[in-house]
Amino acid sequence: MDFELDASEKAFRDEVRAWLKANAPKDDSSESDQQTLIENRRAWQKKLYDAGYVGITWPKEYGGRGAGFMEQLIFNDEMIVAQTPEPINVIGLGMGGPVVIAHGTEEQKKRYLPPLLSAEEIWCQGFSEPNAGSDLSGLQTRADDKGDHYLVNGQKVWTTLAHVARWCMLLTRERKEANPRDGLTYLLVDMQSPGVEVRPLVQITGDAEFNEIFFKDVKVPKSQILGEAGQGWAVAMTTLLHERGTLGMALATRAQITAAELADHTRRLGRGSDPLVRQKVAQHTIEARALQLNGYRAVTAVKRNGIPGPEGSILKLMWSELNQRMTETAVDVAGPAGQVGDGTGWKYQFLRSRANTIEAGTSEVLRNILAERVLGLPRSR
Repeated sequence: MDFELDASEKAFRDEVRAWLKANAPKDDSSESDQQTLIENRRAWQKKLYDAGYVGITWPKEYGGRGAGFMEQLIFNDEMIVAQTPEPINVIGLGMGGPVVIAHGTEEQKKRYLPPLLSAEEIWCQGFSEPNAGSDLSGLQTRADDKGDHYLVNGQKVWTTLAHVARWCMLLTRERKEANPRDGLTYLLVDMQSPGVEVRPLVQITGDAEFNEIFFKDVKVPKSQILGEAGQGWAVAMTTLLHERGTLGMALATRAQITAAELADHTRRLGRGSDPLVRQKVAQHTIEARALQLNGYRAVTAVKRNGIPGPEGSILKLMWSELNQRMTETAVDVAGPAGQVGDGTGWKYQFLRSRANTIEAGTSEVLRNILAERVLGLPRSR
């Protein structure tokens, strides 16, 4: 990849840099009220959208900018430099939108994509179940065909942002087949439908960003099928590839921001002269940069094939373990005060990072994917 920017790319970089300098909000990562944090992030995404900086590579007719991946990478880099907050609709932007673009009808694209970009409608992902986590094909949430609609019954778990989401990407079992990956149907479910119940799951942080969702005779029109009925596994795989590829690029950006914040945190506490601390921070910074460079592999796959390849699993695996190490270093650097809260939000980030190696695929599952699909090694079972 040529890392030199041409004249138009430099002009775009300068435009983004000036806009972020004038409009970026203050860091809200230490905001203790989650509702306030969510509303702040929603407002920030709307501001980015109005300025043309959300959905940069998405088609213009659906609310995107219609630009290329270099513009997206430039924007990500400038977000790192400005240390700006993330948009709220990370699941919609990283998975929901791309899978609708890949598998949706023209009517679905026009209906769902613009409000997703503006954060008017937040999305969540209904895949995991109590007995179908790492083995997604074991899911039991049923979609019974009632002619012009389905009746959905079942339970999903670990559903991020379900408590504020309007739409759920729901993988259901329409019929039983010899191969459990067959007979699945992928639905877009309105979370305001009668029969949908969201129950919060309180985490070690005290927040409840994860949720259980219960579906009891939820009516879903067939116009909300994504892809073909009974062929939901293929749509789900597209979703997961984007989760670990497209969304992985956002994680690579996040790692760079966290590494920069960690360096600032170390300086403020006067620990920058400690050679062991400096070595740790330097190592994290190097790994964050390596993660970003690895992200270009996923970008190359998208440019080549339209969807990310399995290499995107590298991004998620690297980020989750690196983020845990960085937040642990931040708490260590602060000493005993870091364990009770030092006003910088690092204690919260440390606790939250415990979930990183579980959500969006455990480290064990991702290592198996990389071994089998990237390195070509034999299956472990």
